[in-house]
Amino acid sequence: MTTPTEPAPIHPPDLPELTLRAVLTGMALGGVLSICNIYAGLKIGWGMNMSVTAALLGFAIWKAFEVGGARQFSILENNLNQTAASSAAAVSSAGLVAPIPALTIMTGFQYTWQLLAVWTGSVMLVGIVAGIGLRRQLLVVDKLPFPGGMASAETLKQMYAKGREAMSRVRMLGVGAVIASVAALVVEYAKVPKWAPPLSWPAGAPVAAKGISKISLTNLGFALDPSPLMAAVGVLVGFRAAASLFLGSVIAYGVLGPYVLEHGWALPTAKIADKPWYTPLLSWLLWPGVAMMVSSSLTSLAFSWRSMLRALLPSSRRAQASDETLPEGSRLRDVVPMKWFLGAIVVVTVIATVTQVSYFSIAWWTAILGVLLTFVLAVVTGRVTGETNVTPVGAMGKVTQLMFGLIQPGNVAANLMSANVTGGAASQTGDLLHDLKTGLLLGASPRRQVIAQCFGTLSGAMVGSAAYLVLVRDAKAMLLTDEWPAPAVASWKAVAELFAKGLAAMPPGALTAMYIGGAAGIVLAILEKKLPGRLAKWVPSPSSLGLGFVIPAYQGFSMLLGATLALFVQKKNKDWADRFLIVLASGFIAGESLTGVGIALHKMLFAH
Repeated sequence: MTTPTEPAPIHPPDLPELTLRAVLTGMALGGVLSICNIYAGLKIGWGMNMSVTAALLGFAIWKAFEVGGARQFSILENNLNQTAASSAAAVSSAGLVAPIPALTIMTGFQYTWQLLAVWTGSVMLVGIVAGIGLRRQLLVVDKLPFPGGMASAETLKQMYAKGREAMSRVRMLGVGAVIASVAALVVEYAKVPKWAPPLSWPAGAPVAAKGISKISLTNLGFALDPSPLMAAVGVLVGFRAAASLFLGSVIAYGVLGPYVLEHGWALPTAKIADKPWYTPLLSWLLWPGVAMMVSSSLTSLAFSWRSMLRALLPSSRRAQASDETLPEGSRLRDVVPMKWFLGAIVVVTVIATVTQVSYFSIAWWTAILGVLLTFVLAVVTGRVTGETNVTPVGAMGKVTQLMFGLIQPGNVAANLMSANVTGGAASQTGDLLHDLKTGLLLGASPRRQVIAQCFGTLSGAMVGSAAYLVLVRDAKAMLLTDEWPAPAVASWKAVAELFAKGLAAMPPGALTAMYIGGAAGIVLAILEKKLPGRLAKWVPSPSSLGLGFVIPAYQGFSMLLGATLALFVQKKNKDWADRFLIVLASGFIAGESLTGVGIALHKMLFAH
């Protein structure tokens, strides 16, 4: 698959690009945005690409400084800013919202800030080096679209053509952030509760035996959440994904939940009789939900077999496209030298191996195998990302988990942390290639973008690790709860437990449900790919449907409300929606995330 593009511009030699202010702006913004992704990841299981948000904020910051006499923040400087910032923001996918807390929950392993910063940084560097090696083949030779990178490039072009429009979008981002921040403070300190219709019915014998006489909608999680966070996420993911997710919540908590309670397969205690029963229900519901997410992800990945084959086989067109054929004066000729690349492979392989062995006592041969597998799967990741705009982080991690589960079935650390390298590196590979696509369209220097990406990694690892430790003070007590569902943690933990404890350790009835969920994920993924477009849009998204099993029902309802409202606004005023809806939703997410970290710090510093 290729995409026609205009020739990249040749900029004047004196146009600033790799400047101190560009790198520092990207590191600062990336550190802040990494907090947003970690917060959202622990709530909903995924983070957002922050390239456009960082570009808008960088433009606005330096536009304000122009009043004091600062020179204009050039489009190439802003491109490096968004490169560094998006790299830092992607630290959430380096394990902080999935295998890292899963290991603590399963083994009690405690992390220090230094350990986390070094570990996440090493994982991200592996992905960057893999991305460097893939750039020429995927961007120059095969000319893959990388739609996210194209969107960022187009946004930057429009921003510098219409500066006033960029400032209006930044103001809208700020409005969303302020509204969400105020809402989060009111909900927290005024103790605003979730509201559920006062509907209940008599409890069955197993629940009644626990001293609980009735089951209510509140117990099952069907309520209206005063927080705007999940509604904003619904705006970003779109109506189909949000509707599929809420359908999963209805099936899980509205149909299977009462059935599970009736049979006593999962039971609450009298202490939470009037509260949501998310945690006890999750112990059963996560199995069909995780099975559906894993099977659908791997099935969708299998449909990309042509992409994978093209990625693993040498291209006959390799000799027809080369950076050296570019015109003189093009910054695109400024690529990473081969000796740098080869040296980087050795360095990151050693670092990733040493950290696995020294931090988690993983056998050296297992650690090396994990890193080598990461480089192989990064090839698949890069091509799938370039063609579909979806970086298969979860699928790559699950492939490694399954492999190490078969090689060392009882080794939880190897299962989680070796797979952490693969999944986290996949995220950073996809992010770098998106950014390099943006740079290709803008005529930017690939080598300078890689440098900016590395500085972003440093910022993300340092700030993101600190934010994680502030937010998650006790992973075992805090996560997989109504307040912090952490669905990605549930997914990684479930796969690791399956290989560590075997099928016999599963709750009654869960194995059958897992088989059904896995089969449903495969069927829905096939229908999604094979049906004509007009019919495929009515097929529930299997990954979203499975996610509905492992987050509270009220979150699914909030996402559906947000997506429905976005659909309504699109129909009423498409021009306004196209300009402001996504940045407004991004502002909501940033505002609540940063305020949530502030609240956590307040609790930690002033706890009685």
